[in-house]
Amino acid sequence: MTNTTASEPIADRLDESLAIVILAAGQGTRMRSALPKVLHRIGGRPLVGHVLDTARDLAPGHVVVVVRHERDQVAEAVTGISDRVVVVDQDEVPGTGRAVEVALAALPGSDGRGFDGDVLVLSGDVPLLDADTLISLVRDHRASHAAITLLSAIVDDPSGYGRVIRGVDGAVERIVEQKDASAAEAAVTEINAGVYVFQGAPLRAYLARVGTDNAQGEKYLTDVVGLARSEGLPVAASVVTDVSLTLGVNDRAQLAEAGRLLNARTVRRWQLAGATIQDPATTWIDVTAELAPDVTVLPNSHILRATVVGSGAIIGPDTTLEDCEVGEGATVRRTDATLAVIGAGANVGPFAYLRPGTVLAAKGKIGTFVETKNSTIGEGSKVPHLSYIGDTTIGRGVNLGAGAITANYDDIAKHRTEIGDEVHSGSHNVFVAPVRIGDGAKTGAGAVIRKDVPAGALALSVAPQRNVEGWVENHRPGTAAADAAARARSAQEAVDGQEEA
Repeated sequence: MTNTTASEPIADRLDESLAIVILAAGQGTRMRSALPKVLHRIGGRPLVGHVLDTARDLAPGHVVVVVRHERDQVAEAVTGISDRVVVVDQDEVPGTGRAVEVALAALPGSDGRGFDGDVLVLSGDVPLLDADTLISLVRDHRASHAAITLLSAIVDDPSGYGRVIRGVDGAVERIVEQKDASAAEAAVTEINAGVYVFQGAPLRAYLARVGTDNAQGEKYLTDVVGLARSEGLPVAASVVTDVSLTLGVNDRAQLAEAGRLLNARTVRRWQLAGATIQDPATTWIDVTAELAPDVTVLPNSHILRATVVGSGAIIGPDTTLEDCEVGEGATVRRTDATLAVIGAGANVGPFAYLRPGTVLAAKGKIGTFVETKNSTIGEGSKVPHLSYIGDTTIGRGVNLGAGAITANYDDIAKHRTEIGDEVHSGSHNVFVAPVRIGDGAKTGAGAVIRKDVPAGALALSVAPQRNVEGWVENHRPGTAAADAAARARSAQEAVDGQEEA
């Protein structure tokens, strides 16, 4: 399968004689979702996004997407993926035939009549088709001079699909939808994949003659096949060898299966490119992510969206990276990170939480049970454990002791903490922003830093310890603590009495 990231088209220049129509008007009721079906995501992109990526790789002269259900939401998503797309609305007439008819009207010329090239029809809910398969389909269609060439597949269970009915000579005669099929037709195991290449002029003419006299009251695109054959025009079918390429998504179970298949291919692609994926079954990599050679990904790791991982980095186990940049030779273990930058040779985790805006420079460390947000941690600096670092700038060579907190919020606004180079803090420090710690300064254990600390100074916040004798017995009588204190006091009094005797 070809890479479906935002790469350059496979062809060197646009094929002005090819138009691609993508059907994305369906409601998708079986998804049982407020989100339009074609906007459900696998591999980091919506279903229709994968179809648009593949369409782009064919470098067509025209791309038309037909919308209807939740049209504004779908149209916004589609135009956000590709600015070359023309979005058209399907009217009240239902069916795939009508959808293609309104798409043709959007092609160059009056009502599309100026376009006499080939029309490739794809479905917005069939995300796994790759460019190589479609390029071969268009090539075969043109070489055979067929009026229509459709993509079909042989499956064990054809339930839910239209059946490809062939004549005694083996040629395609017609396509029968499941609800209109006779018992004999329903037993056919060659299915229509919903992908077609049409010669533009016959397609336009036959669509004008297609009616809605069928079980669903829809204008079927598939009826064009029967009309073409009835007038002696050649119809060809290309049987795809990998059935999974034609998998349509109609419910959540099929969505998960499509996601699994896409992920398996994505993982394999990176393995062949030089990455070590220790356990492909538990590793998820979005098609939009990038891995350099010699990256190692350990089990239960998710590399999502636009994440980029540099050469020699080790990711995982049990790690999720979303829209992150990981430098060469970095190690990220048992970590959840979003919109974070991790420098070369840095070390993160285990059990770290990197929120958006975290930048860890080269050879830095974010350790166990550390949360960071909107903070820059300088080269070689360490936040080893049990800390919260928010809205902070940390210089080079800094070491923050366990339990460091930058208190960035005063209940009204967020404020920044600035920590200079080579600062070493004691354990359990609280830096109350806005505050600045100068280069080379040190802070004592338990310090609460409310004022700026000059370079090279030692900051302490020490108060005399005061013990209030008998407080627990006087204020918490009858508790286990009071009873324990009383016993200890009695025992100590007995020891003191013996020493006096």
